[in-house]
Amino acid sequence: MKKIFSSLKYANFRLFWFGQLVSLTGTWVQMVAQGWLVLELTNSAFLLAMINVISAAPIMLFSLVGGVVADRVNKKKILIVTQSLSVVLAFCLGALVSLKLAAFWNIAVIAGLLGLVNAFDVPTRQAFVVETIDKSSLNNAIALNSLLFNSARIIGPVIAGFLAGWLGIASCFYINSISFLAVIVALVFMTGDFSPKDLSKRPMVEGVIEGARYILSHRNIRALVAVTAVSSIFGMANVVLMPIFARDILGVGIKGLGFLMSSVGIGAIFGGLILARFGHEGNRKIFVKSGTIILALSLILFAMSTSYVFSLCLLLAAGWGIITQAVSVNTLLQMETPDNLRGRAMSFYTLVFLGMTPFGSFIAGLLAHWFGAPIALLFSGSACLLLTPLFFKDI
Repeated sequence: MKKIFSSLKYANFRLFWFGQLVSLTGTWVQMVAQGWLVLELTNSAFLLAMINVISAAPIMLFSLVGGVVADRVNKKKILIVTQSLSVVLAFCLGALVSLKLAAFWNIAVIAGLLGLVNAFDVPTRQAFVVETIDKSSLNNAIALNSLLFNSARIIGPVIAGFLAGWLGIASCFYINSISFLAVIVALVFMTGDFSPKDLSKRPMVEGVIEGARYILSHRNIRALVAVTAVSSIFGMANVVLMPIFARDILGVGIKGLGFLMSSVGIGAIFGGLILARFGHEGNRKIFVKSGTIILALSLILFAMSTSYVFSLCLLLAAGWGIITQAVSVNTLLQMETPDNLRGRAMSFYTLVFLGMTPFGSFIAGLLAHWFGAPIALLFSGSACLLLTPLFFKDI
């Protein structure tokens, strides 16, 4: 047990870790509430998917610029700015709901602005971890980060379900707004040298090209990015379609939706604990492959399930697959990338991990609109299962 949590011995990492735990719990509260709100307002699978497209599109467009900024600017200062902007956006969404002014268009605007903030926040946070620890503890630290992300994924949706039922859905957005303050406070108390690692004054475009050239010139890194891209496009469709499965297929309502989302998090926590304890270098490539296959198979079976209990079990497996692949890819990328390019490497990872989801969400939304959510998810899971092994030999 001590080895599993070994990275918490570093004071800066400990502060950042606990701050993120609070903040990410709030984020998951908002994600569940926002999906339910859009579905209730529009009753449209396509528009539900479009919210995900709108929130992820800025990440696709600007995360590479965010990576260059992360390499050239103090990461601690970037994160204080991005977290502060997130406070404001979440509060605005809550206010719109409280004032009964919430509509698809203004929810979409806020989702897009939050996506723009995340285009700079996510690659910076990913690259910041190594500056809070000794590099020898990187795998453990990334695994613990996945553990907190998925602890939040368990707690947040359950809180969202009960808050929406007791205090109204607006309370979910206010809670998320407050939760960002935990990271801001943690960052203020962190000490050390967080100065930029890339001191070059070259144009931003040249910085992006330099990062792209590094990724494309290394076959194993290129393959890791490709597997992540395919999994993000086709393997994350369950998230956008989950409200439809909860309401129309399984008939369990928003509280049941909370537990469905939490099941993914429980499986991911289990995967994170295994990786924190056993994810040494010799196993990482095996974990990438096994996690990807388990994810795809779980989605295929979930698409065909009409049993709530069986669906919960399948989402446990999907959660294990998602986090096992993600942590292993993340660690391999950071270990093999030089310090002055790490922000850009993580921006490419962010681009494919989060920025590619608009394509998957758009495909899943269209298919769900035309043929129903089960067919849409069956297609996505099958595509993930068939395409990802094409890149396994180069990992």
